[in-house]
Amino acid sequence: MKTSEPKCVAMKRRGAEYVAQLLSDKSRDEQLEFWIKRTESLLSKQRQKEKKQKSQQISA
Repeated sequence: MKTSEPKCVAMKRRGAEYVAQLLSDKSRDEQLEFWIKRTESLLSKQRQKEKKQKSQQISA
């Protein structure tokens, strides 16, 4: 009997394959720059979301 993997595991695997494909032809320095930019982007989005939530709490 074969069990199917949960959807979240399949989604994680597809994401990892996508990132591996993006980085496959890049040098180590280019990969580092990629991760620095992605991290900065994520942190910026998190800060914006926090500000939005705080402003909604104040107006509620």
